Amino acid sequence: MKRVKPFIVLVSFLFVIILLIPTLLVVPFSEKADGKLSEGLQQQSSPSAEINNKNEGPAIEVAVYRSKEKKIEHIPLEKYVIGVVAAEMPAEFELEALKAQALTARTYIVKQMLNDQPISLPKGANVTDTIMHQVYYSDEELKRLWGADYSWKIKKITEAVQATHGQILTYNNVPIEASFFSTSNGFTENSEAYWENAFPYLKSVSSPWDEQSPKFYDRKMMSVAEFEQKLGVTLPKDGSVGVVLSRTPGKRVEMVEINGKKLKGREVREKLDLKSTDFTWVRKGDEIAITTKGYGHGVGMSQYGANGMAQEGKTYDQIVKYYYQGVHISSATAFLTKLTAKK
Repeated sequence: MKRVKPFIVLVSFLFVIILLIPTLLVVPFSEKADGKLSEGLQQQSSPSAEINNKNEGPAIEVAVYRSKEKKIEHIPLEKYVIGVVAAEMPAEFELEALKAQALTARTYIVKQMLNDQPISLPKGANVTDTIMHQVYYSDEELKRLWGADYSWKIKKITEAVQATHGQILTYNNVPIEASFFSTSNGFTENSEAYWENAFPYLKSVSSPWDEQSPKFYDRKMMSVAEFEQKLGVTLPKDGSVGVVLSRTPGKRVEMVEINGKKLKGREVREKLDLKSTDFTWVRKGDEIAITTKGYGHGVGMSQYGANGMAQEGKTYDQIVKYYYQGVHISSATAFLTKLTAKK
């Protein structure tokens, strides 16, 4: 019997060890699940994570030519969109208007990168950070610009961009020319009335909200000599300036005649540096007073109009579908995949 006891003890010991092994293996993992691992799992199922993962698509960087530094900076797409919205629309605007602006900014850059037409761009750049394409400010620039208001402004704009994450505007399954401007004269403009190309979604619509914009009216004084020199005309002796021959669908000046010389409204605007092509003028002695309504080319989405619609309770999808006729809000994933395939 004495010989049997050690054997029984050994068997009992091995049995206890076998029972403990699963526990010893599980305990470390269950501790991680209660700590960082469970925190990670909770983050994955949070609403913000769902927004970030929605229509994620492939990772894309925008090659932005920074005009001041004279160098190309590669910026993640969504970060770039935040920088454009921050630069192009006041953060004080309604959230739905900012969302609409985020859609236009993302659509513009996706189309620009797909077309790959680097006109007046350094080799390797997709866009500049100026009005030639879309104005873009980096986070550091925004901190300097906004100062104490930086925190709430960047939070609001980031929220607007995240709410539209991975979305672009399309017409017939193609990204649109998502043009926008500050303030209309009460109407937007047909694209062919200002540029050469006609787009079915860029048609004139009324935009009465713009009358509340601080940029709705502008007045500019100019000497007769400067006026004549810039337009290459000679004013008649009777004290008149010029006659409007025709107007566009957006109620802007299409063609004027000044002492026998015909000029397009856009040509007059650009040569005299006017706020819009809806202008009137009157001669006062040796000076000419020019009054304009609206600010910008007038084609596409009016920013102040979008804000006015948002103040009335319209959502961002209602805003963009009003200013861009017949468009759809689509996922950018397929288009972003094409971009990565090009590389």
